[in-house]
Amino acid sequence: MSVKGAFNVRSAAADVFAMVVFSFITGMMIEVFISGMTFDQSLASRMLSIPVNIAIAWPYGLYRDMILRQGAKLSGNKWMRGLSDMLAYVSFQSPAYAGILFVVGADIDQIITAVSSNAVVTGALGVVYGQFLDRVRRAFRVPGYYQQPA
Repeated sequence: MSVKGAFNVRSAAADVFAMVVFSFITGMMIEVFISGMTFDQSLASRMLSIPVNIAIAWPYGLYRDMILRQGAKLSGNKWMRGLSDMLAYVSFQSPAYAGILFVVGADIDQIITAVSSNAVVTGALGVVYGQFLDRVRRAFRVPGYYQQPA
């Protein structure tokens, strides 16, 4: 888990990188294969999502860390960390995702289907994203995520 404290450039960069890559890939798969959006609609959605994901990535990382800390107070079990990741992902990402789909012209049925599908799928995706984010933070050498050489 990250170290609580002041703004950290490595942490923000890792959070942005992880969010942009993960959201582009998973979002396109959900939109095209589950929601029935065309490839062009999905590509427009994914391109619009890049600046949105850049803007929300670091706040999401902070939000996630807070949710993980609260979950850890309830239980130190691995399942609680997964549940906390799932809750953080769904509660933070769903409103942003609905807004992106609205802006790119998806109709209300497509938005409801995409956001609902995303919320169901994020039961797994939130946990997978949390693990991916932790690995990216280690790769970016974010304080609290890597061992400094002795």
